Amino acid sequence: MSYLSLENSNFLTFLSGLLLAFVALMCLRVTVQMRAKMHLKKELAQHDNFALGINYAAKVAVLCASTGYFFGHLETFELSQLHTQIVLPLILIWFFIYIGQAIHRKWILYRFNETQAILKQNVCAALVDSGMLIGNCILVLGLYHWLTPSSLQALLIVSICFLFLQGVFALDSKIRESRFARKNQGASLQYNFSLANTSIGIRYAGKTIGLALAIYAGLHSAPNYPDKIVDNLLTVVIHSIFMWFLLYIFSRLMVVIVLPKVDIGLEVDHQDNIGVACLEFAVFCSMGYLLINMFSI
Repeated sequence: MSYLSLENSNFLTFLSGLLLAFVALMCLRVTVQMRAKMHLKKELAQHDNFALGINYAAKVAVLCASTGYFFGHLETFELSQLHTQIVLPLILIWFFIYIGQAIHRKWILYRFNETQAILKQNVCAALVDSGMLIGNCILVLGLYHWLTPSSLQALLIVSICFLFLQGVFALDSKIRESRFARKNQGASLQYNFSLANTSIGIRYAGKTIGLALAIYAGLHSAPNYPDKIVDNLLTVVIHSIFMWFLLYIFSRLMVVIVLPKVDIGLEVDHQDNIGVACLEFAVFCSMGYLLINMFSI
């Protein structure tokens, strides 16, 4: 009787994935250390920089989660095709996640410098940055699940859809900024991130991750049409906007149920009520996850 059934191909896949993950983690550590001005250990262990720790943890989790997701959907593996079956697709996944984070930092939240704020131990900044990083990871893995870029044409389709979905992220963020300004006498949401209001960071991260999960649900249920750019883009547009609409409708209903007669704006924006912000975070993330499972039946 055999209790351990690891084939040679599975073992080679495991070793190659582990090696790639370790190399990527080393590169990540060097990058974070450079941004921390070569004092990573000092910032984490001596200065107790919780913000840097939260952001670093999110990056490690995203790297490992994306690697695990990729190998969980890998059907075949041949050692002779290691560079095309594993190395190149993983690099593309990490590249798209990095590009998504860069777009969020440099374009969507262009008035807020997350890196400097995190080094100043701003937990709100760490939560905002970590939320958008996790959201972009979910988005990229959703695109990979929807259409694996096995050709240049498929890669072009995925790239166009990725840019459109970044536009959805941007529009969602601008709507939230507009609502915040309307309820707070024209105050800037991005400026308030620098005031270290932790609850605002929790709420922003929750809505970003919830939106990413909703988009994943749309991509999970959307058909794909090989070599048809316009048809694929229209499919992604319709499914993602529909899921975005459902996310906010049902999340608002859930908030009314779990937080009756609570002024969320007052509690989160002015009183830094972390408990209320965590409930709103849970509502949006759980609703996004529900949409994935409801539309995968």
